[in-house]
Amino acid sequence: MTDDWLPDLDPASGAKYTVIADALAAAIDRGTLPGGTRLPPQRDLAARLGVDLTTVTRAYDAARRRGLIEARGRAGSFVRAPQRVEIADLARVDTGMNLPPELPGGLLARTIAETVGSLLLDASPLRLQYQAMGGSAEDRAAGVRFLDAMGLPAEADQLILAAGGQNALHAILSNTLLPGYAVLCRRFVYSGFRALAQRIGIRLVGLDRLDAASIAAACAADPRIRAIYLVPTNDNPTAETLDEDARRAIAATAIRYHLQVIEDDAYGPLAVAPLAPVAVHAPDHSWHIASASKIISPALRVAFVRAPNVAAAVQLAMQIHQTAVMPPPLNAAMLSRWIDDGTATRLIAAMRDEASRRQALAASLLDGLDFTAHPQGYHLWLRLPGAIAPNDLADAMRPTGLSVMPADRFSVDGAPANAIRVSLGGLADDDQLIRALRILRGHAGAAI
Repeated sequence: MTDDWLPDLDPASGAKYTVIADALAAAIDRGTLPGGTRLPPQRDLAARLGVDLTTVTRAYDAARRRGLIEARGRAGSFVRAPQRVEIADLARVDTGMNLPPELPGGLLARTIAETVGSLLLDASPLRLQYQAMGGSAEDRAAGVRFLDAMGLPAEADQLILAAGGQNALHAILSNTLLPGYAVLCRRFVYSGFRALAQRIGIRLVGLDRLDAASIAAACAADPRIRAIYLVPTNDNPTAETLDEDARRAIAATAIRYHLQVIEDDAYGPLAVAPLAPVAVHAPDHSWHIASASKIISPALRVAFVRAPNVAAAVQLAMQIHQTAVMPPPLNAAMLSRWIDDGTATRLIAAMRDEASRRQALAASLLDGLDFTAHPQGYHLWLRLPGAIAPNDLADAMRPTGLSVMPADRFSVDGAPANAIRVSLGGLADDDQLIRALRILRGHAGAAI
């Protein structure tokens, strides 16, 4: 039992039981109260704080509802120990997706639990019904505020909610491009986009460099090119980021050649100093997708899509309604509330910090190897020497639980490339991640 933990109630405002519960959460997040710690008995804590027993009882009840603590009968109340996922389980759940890291102290799960409970008690019953096509007025307004914070102006009537970024991409491609048309992209592209293009019959033209000159040359050679697909910040898989000049030049080239820009900005808000989206420079030619799955959690199946104009937004809303009907209403309501009350900003900041920490860890353990990474990202693109095949290395790493994808999973033209994408996120803890990265270095280093 810890006897020295005592929340400071003097400078706090609000109900005292809430202040105690919040202080308990903060102490757990800081590591002051690690998992398994027995908390002071309620009567003792009440006496030390100079409050009545009911206040402490309500505080412990609130903390238990948030998933912070658990009661063990006469043994007392204990800080819940975080559940550790075994390496074998990590290997089994590897879907090839670039998973964001788990936030420390179970912060995300606690926040979701608290918000869902509040929504079910306080929100309108309409939140449990089918939503308006394209999203409710409240959720679209929250999306406008989110994009505005990223420097991208939007009107509510040109913003649509989708059931995640993949649903948004499917709707945009299906609604705006015909089979046989071509889309420019990087030579190595997000595998989910590649799969959608193949399914719809759209040809991808991969570029070694995604810049204005390469785009202009490709358009001059191929009249079937109608769009550009890009992940502007921390590209998946290459981890490349377009600088401000490149974004302006690409936008100008898109306007010149009458191309649509499909901007999948999955990671932009994680950057310490986010750059203005390409859509800022070509607003009438751009589809901008801002999704929650990579910056907060894959459990949030919500994306905001800014269409080039209101007419295009109406058509997109119809397409999404026909395929997915709507994002999960509670997901949308939760994200909107988080945007409005600042929780989204705090969760994104926590994700940024955790990604930065893991990236720094990887940089030290893989020092000397040839890789590209974003300092606030949670994947890296590792180029291998010719002595080892990417698929063999991916197979060798699978038992470690580290997600390693060979370059051919992302290749547009099918040409072989000695590179892998390494994901640093997911549920792996520090010990598991360090061990896996050391093994990865052993394989890659031995091949040099």
